[in-house]
Amino acid sequence: MAKRDIGKEIIQGLEEIKAWKRGETRLKTYAVELPRAADVPGIRKELGLSQGQFAMFMGVSPATLRNWEQERREPQGPARSLLLVAAKQPQAVRAAFKAATPAPRMKSAKPAARHKIGKAA
Repeated sequence: MAKRDIGKEIIQGLEEIKAWKRGETRLKTYAVELPRAADVPGIRKELGLSQGQFAMFMGVSPATLRNWEQERREPQGPARSLLLVAAKQPQAVRAAFKAATPAPRMKSAKPAARHKIGKAA
């Protein structure tokens, strides 16, 4: 693989911007359709997560997640981007969720109760 010349790429990009500003060229643009509230239940179910688990993963309260799922509120900003990843790459989200979920802690056995044995007073 050829080594990249980052400086040359930056200069080329700046030249493209100048040409665009002068009206000499059109820049490539891409539209990305981000998930909406109506998409949330299907995304969560595809991941196989409960509302509580999915809310924890998204960094929102379960009440916020319910509002999204019932279309009373729309996800905003980074939440929509994370929903896009969850919709397009569910296996990556499952792996991340699994890695972030702490292992269950084992309860230690209680020590046996000790009774004093002695003479009654």
